[in-house]
Amino acid sequence: MGKPTGFMEYPRQDTPAEAPLERIKHFHEFHTPVAVEERRTQAARCMDCGTPFCQYGGVIGGMVAGCPLQNLVPEWNDLLYEGNIKSAYYRLISTNSFPEFTGRVCPALCEASCTCNLPAQPVTVRDNELSIIEWAFENGVVSPLPQMPRTGKRVAIVGSGPSGLAAGELLNRRGHDVTIYERSDRFGGLLMYGIPNMKLEKSIVERRTALMRKENVQFIANAEVGVNVDAQALLAEYDAVVLCCGAAKPRDLSVPGREAQGIYFAVDYLGRTTKALLDSDFSDCRAQEAKNRHVIVIGGGDTGNDCVGTVIRQGAASVTQLEMMPEPPTERLPSNPWPQWHRIKKTDYGQEEAIAVFGHDPRVYQTTVKEFLADEAGHVRQAVLISLESIQGADGRMQMCPIEGSEHTVPADLVLIAAGFLGAQPFVAETFGVELTARGTVADRDHQTNVEKVFTAGDMRRGQSLVAWAIREGQDAARAVDRYLMGYTNL
Repeated sequence: MGKPTGFMEYPRQDTPAEAPLERIKHFHEFHTPVAVEERRTQAARCMDCGTPFCQYGGVIGGMVAGCPLQNLVPEWNDLLYEGNIKSAYYRLISTNSFPEFTGRVCPALCEASCTCNLPAQPVTVRDNELSIIEWAFENGVVSPLPQMPRTGKRVAIVGSGPSGLAAGELLNRRGHDVTIYERSDRFGGLLMYGIPNMKLEKSIVERRTALMRKENVQFIANAEVGVNVDAQALLAEYDAVVLCCGAAKPRDLSVPGREAQGIYFAVDYLGRTTKALLDSDFSDCRAQEAKNRHVIVIGGGDTGNDCVGTVIRQGAASVTQLEMMPEPPTERLPSNPWPQWHRIKKTDYGQEEAIAVFGHDPRVYQTTVKEFLADEAGHVRQAVLISLESIQGADGRMQMCPIEGSEHTVPADLVLIAAGFLGAQPFVAETFGVELTARGTVADRDHQTNVEKVFTAGDMRRGQSLVAWAIREGQDAARAVDRYLMGYTNL
């Protein structure tokens, strides 16, 4: 695929990014797309390898290798290299419902499993994918599909995140009448109010939902099940209901002083910031709580990094990102071989910006909060941190344990908890009467719950995961629903 010797002739070239000290002045995307010819050169690096693990999407040694969507990466890279971008687009969307999302926010499991990792650097799969889909939008190739004959079946989807959108798109194109309910005022779920605008411009999400509307998908905003939408009414009105409400129960901290003001869950803070940006471009001075404040971000994942980038844009006086686990290695360990996902230290955009602004990496490893200290008004002002060490427990597992005497106090005017999620919010499950697993996700069999007509998909079923997995979940759930409604499926 591509040019057989391309990986030897051309070096990897990532899409250029605006300098950190410039991009922190705004909340817009900061990567500058390169010309199609340069993308073709990068596609030429895709090897004619015998086993393209990039598209495998299976588990090897306990870790996923390659794309969960099983994108046909070598095929559309070859078409891109040959200049047949329109065909590359159709090959891309044969597996990926929303390349414009994954091409921006996916951590690129495909690249971690690229064979080019062995002799050189992986192919720029994600950048190539984004180039193809944006070319298709710009050149009018992406357009509403003709209406399929209607089946007379009606499907309600609760939640408009990537899994809900993917399920809705496929079921509508099959001929079912689809209505998507969203409790927020805008559609997209965490695509809209969880991922910051500088990673994913919200106009990109709105572009996709506008296209789905033209294809006859109905959207209803400010509709929350159990509040102003009755679950039993949905079950009576629709032939099937798909719950795609995400893993929206955040993991909390149980330490003294947690009740102080100024301590928020990261997803609430990020959503509040994006809403203020979209509503007024911050002209009403909302969501500027980080300005001139000493910020602590608890959690080292993508959400924690997004918080770092956001508070810097709001003018934080300092930012510290706490990670309980040890600092990862800079290169793969023998225990983490290719084509597994590489568990190595990654300095993401937020950390890059913190280094540029404050002169040092904001991450502090093997550290957690022991206590929060508030002022007389009840607002958090300091955090007592404690170092951790890795100790093997009685069960043989390594545990992070506090080191006595390592406590130290740091200023903290704003604390953002980005420690992950514990599963679905129980009230949604209770409203429909569906069962939950021990880890808080919805119990199912091929996406069908214990309640007749009720299905589930995305993080609500799988647990906290990636956008690519959410899309795959929505696609699989659509097939299950279609089989339930029609007795077979051709999706």
